[in-house]
Parts: sequence; structure tokens; C-alpha cells
Amino acid sequence: MIYDLILTGGTVVNHDGEGARDIGVKDGRIAAIGDLRQASAGETVDCRGLHILPGVIDSQVHFREPGLEHKEDLETGSRAAVLGGVTAVFEMPNTNPLTTSEAALADKVRRGTDRMHCDFAFWVGGTRENAGDVGEFERLPGAAGIKVFMGSSTGDLLVEDDEGVASILRNTRRRAAFHSEDEFRLRERLGERIVGDPSSHPVWRDEIAALRCTERLVRIARQVRARIHVLHISTAEEILFLEQHKDVATCEATPHHLTLSADDYARLGTLIQMNPPVRAARHRDGVWHGIAQGIVDVLGSDHAPHTLAEKAKPYPASPSGMTGVQTLVPIMLDHVNAGRLTLQRFVDLSSHGPQRIFGMARKGRIAAGYDADFTIVDMKRRQTITNAQAGSKAGWTPYDGREVTGWPIGTVIRGRRVMWEGEIATPSQGKAVEFSEALVV
Repeated sequence: MIYDLILTGGTVVNHDGEGARDIGVKDGRIAAIGDLRQASAGETVDCRGLHILPGVIDSQVHFREPGLEHKEDLETGSRAAVLGGVTAVFEMPNTNPLTTSEAALADKVRRGTDRMHCDFAFWVGGTRENAGDVGEFERLPGAAGIKVFMGSSTGDLLVEDDEGVASILRNTRRRAAFHSEDEFRLRERLGERIVGDPSSHPVWRDEIAALRCTERLVRIARQVRARIHVLHISTAEEILFLEQHKDVATCEATPHHLTLSADDYARLGTLIQMNPPVRAARHRDGVWHGIAQGIVDVLGSDHAPHTLAEKAKPYPASPSGMTGVQTLVPIMLDHVNAGRLTLQRFVDLSSHGPQRIFGMARKGRIAAGYDADFTIVDMKRRQTITNAQAGSKAGWTPYDGREVTGWPIGTVIRGRRVMWEGEIATPSQGKAVEFSEALVV
């Protein structure tokens, strides 16, 4: 057999464990796994000393295009993604104009095709106005599904009341994603914000606002018999609650909620101002409990860039959001090396999990017939994260100066080496991800 690409000598991490295996790629798909020493290929890559993971999927990013390109665009955001070992992203709808129609989704797919460095899908915003159409939107090419903001964050998408949420969920067929913070409590507590003090952010947007909204959301989902996905879990209480409702609800954790705590506001200030907030250490520990117990299904970076000038505004005039797509892999590999989770659990959260709960077609596994998407990492490399490495237009990371152990060496997408050793290796050829439920007539 002659392959287009053979990856030799690496430790493959997939659904049947870890082991030294070669991988043969033909026409952008995985064609063989095993001992391929007798085979030949147009390109052979020596991966000895490296781990080959299924391509990492970041199912929550904000790339700001169209309308906010001074912060980020689809090209720069996806450049940051592949520099960090991410092979596919799901991008959020709070752009300008909002991604709330078939035309707006098609425009984003057109903008991303062969311009983004990684593969992609786009969440469509669910609103009161388009509630009757969401069942059709989520079947369109390039649609990741329906996303609803129950608490105000960035942009103009907000559906805060139970009936508004129910009207959307009654019409969904796939799993809908939610920003879960109780808008009514947020409005009541606006006075808790202290001008110039970003550490008051988690006091204002407290754990009760998060838990109350997630409880409401699960109740509505049960009433209308829908599937839901709770984004960026930030409280210990939500983890314990969702443990009891895994039949209808999946959930996501972010690297910043697993790495930072309220103690870091003194050093980083508005750079770590996020919605929902970075909270006290007990909540960080609670989210780790969700990782250890299998309650958390996926990781997402919630990459939400702003310029440093915007972040320098005094709180609360400063916008919420931080970069994260490029640092998801190194930050989490550092946690693996520190013993907080296994490498196989990381793969489950970053590849198998998104494939399983969102129904991605031919993505998220190292298996014959699947797209040849790989994140190739050096688990022993010690490296310092710096602003200078940033592929994002924003040009900064809250982890600037942080030393980690474990680093992405290569990003392979559909059999092409897109990134190798920190350099973009091939021109951008990103394509829309396909989803099994959208392919069924």
C-alpha cells in the first residue's frame, strides 16, 4: 500500500488506549493504524518521542467576524487555533450582524472556507424572533447547533425568560448550547460592582446566578423533552446538580476555570474578567471534581479576545473575555503532567467528547475512515507561554510568562501538516465540519 502520509514511531492515544503505532493517511482520511514499516508514502513524518492525539476540537470560540475585526477575525483566530494544536472550532453567534439567520450563517461559512486555517462550524443564535426556524437552521451546512444566552454577556443576544427559552427548545432537534446565568439576578445585583475593582465581578455575577439559571434550564428541557449543553461551568454547585441530570444535560469546562481563581485578580485584573467569572478556589476545585467524576463532557476555551486598550478601561467599563484557543492544549497538558487528569481523559474531553455529544461526522477519533486530524504533542517539553507567540490579533494571553510542561508540536488536518514546530506549514484550507444528524433526510 502506498499512502500520502505516514506518521511513524509515535505513541497513539485513542479509544483503545496508548501504544506505539504508525498511522497511514490516504486522500485526507485515516487508512491504516499499526506497523507500517514495509509501506511507503509521499511524506513520512518521524514522531518518535511524541504523542499523537485525535485532533483537538474547541467547541466554543469567538472570532469576532463580521463586525468586530479590530479584535479578531476568522483568519487570525484560526491561526491561533492551529498554532495551539486545535484542528476544528465551533464559533459563536454574537457578531455584527448576529448569526441568527440562514443568510448570516451562509456568509460565515463562505468567509471561513479556504481562509480559516482549521476546520469550523458556527453556532446559530436562538432568539424569540427565530424560535420557529431553529429546527431548520441547525440542519444547515456548517451549523454547530443553536446557542442561547440566558444571561447578558457580549453582543445583543439575550433570552432570559422561561417561555422564551422553551419556545426555542420546543423546535430544536439537536443539542442546544446555553450561557447559563440568571439575568434577573444579575440586574438585581448591579450595585455589587465596585468601580476599578474587577475582583467584585464574581461578587456581582455570583454562584447563585449560575446555579439558579442552570436549574431553570434543566427544568425547561425536561418539560419540552429537549437536549441541552451548559457552557463554561464555573461553580461547584452546578457540577453536583448536573450529576443528577446527565440524561438531558451535558456540560463544558474551560481551562481558565480549571487554572485560575479569584486570588489572581490582584495580579491580572481585568485580563481575567470573564462571564461567568473566575471564582474562589473552591469552585475551581468543584469543576475539577466534575472532571474526575466524568460529569464534565468537553473542554472549550471560550476564546473571546479584546484589545489591551479595551481591557485597560477601569472595571466595569472593561469588557469581559480573554484569549484562550492557542493555550487550551499547553495549559491542559501541564495539568496532565501535574497528575490532575490522565492524557486519555484529556483526549476524551477534547476529541471524543465533542464527537459524541455533537454528532460530528468523521471527526474526533483516530480510527480508519475518519478524517486524518491529529494533534501531535511533546509531553516532556518545558516551554514558557508568552504574548509574543500569540497568533490572535489581540496579541496577549493571561498566561504570559507561565511555564508549562507539554507542548503542541504539530497540527495535522485532513492529512495536511498545517502547523509544525510553531510555524504555519501550509496555506489555509479550512472546511465546514459535517454533523451526522444534519446529514439525515
